Formats: sequence, structure tokens, C-alpha cells
Amino acid sequence: DAVVDGSGNLVKQIENIRLFGVPVVVAINRFDTDTQAEIDTVIRIAREAGARDAVVSTLWADGGKGGVDLAHAVIAAADEPSSFRFLYDLDLPIREKIHAIATKVYGASGVDFSPLASKQIERYTQLGYGNLPVCMAKTHLSLSHEPRLKGRPSGFELPIREARLFAGAGFIYPLVGEMRTMP
Repeated sequence: DAVVDGSGNLVKQIENIRLFGVPVVVAINRFDTDTQAEIDTVIRIAREAGARDAVVSTLWADGGKGGVDLAHAVIAAADEPSSFRFLYDLDLPIREKIHAIATKVYGASGVDFSPLASKQIERYTQLGYGNLPVCMAKTHLSLSHEPRLKGRPSGFELPIREARLFAGAGFIYPLVGEMRTMP
């Protein structure tokens, strides 16, 4: 029951990868404390959610031989035809790209741009960088900006506190919520 109750994030991550039109393979890191019933439940949920496959991996314990089945599954998925697509058109305004990521990937109901982020985005657009892709910086502990919101949160506004330009690397880098970065 705990696996089923906690599967919302897994299902959403499978949906997220499918947004890009490529097959999904789920790697299940098996540990000594995992039961076969738990593993079978994860495999069932992953496949029902649209994963091409869900494969147990014991790389952490068995080295390379613990990843052979996973490697075969990834190779088989890579050999399938795909219909890769980007999440958004690069010609969209920066704000719309951020909105697409926030709503389609994270499940937000909308985006709240701080005055600083709005000013920065406008400046980057004026400088001719509006067609760059967006790479969001947010907590890895939740689909939202709040680390304590587990599973598959919804109905939240994603706060963009700042937007940075990495012209040489070729992307805009919005900071979501209280995200720390290295200087």
C-alpha cells in the first residue's frame, strides 16, 4: 500500500518523459530490504503509466553485472522509433517557455514572476536572447518549489525569483523559490 500511495511522483515523471515523445525505461534500484511484492508493484504501476519497461538494477551491490538487464532494456528502447519533440517552440517568449515547464512538467497552476525576474527577462529579450531555451533551477525534493510537498502536488503557483542569462552556454536560467546556487 505504501508503494501505491507514493507512486504519484513516479507516474508524473513517466508522463514528463513521454511529453518529449521518447520511450521510457524505469530503473528500479533494488535493495536488500525490498520485497518482491514491492518490486512487482512498481513494475506494474510504471507500465500502466506508459513506461516501455521497468527493470530491476543492483548496480550498487553487484557492479556492472547488476545493470545488464537495465542496459538491454535501454538499448531496446533506443532502437524503437521515436517522435521526439521539444516541450515548447524556441520562438515563444521567455515567460511562455517558463510557463510551459511550470504547468506541463511540474504541475503548477501558474507562474508568479518577481519584479526582479520580470525586469531581467525583459532585458534579455531586448538584448536578443529571447529565443534561448530555458533550464529551470529548483529543488530536487519536490515537483514544486516546496521541498516538503511530496508526491504529485498541484494547484500551486511556481515563484520565479530571478532569471539569469548564460549567453555562452546558450540558455536562460530561472531560479525557482528559495533555490541556492554556487557563486
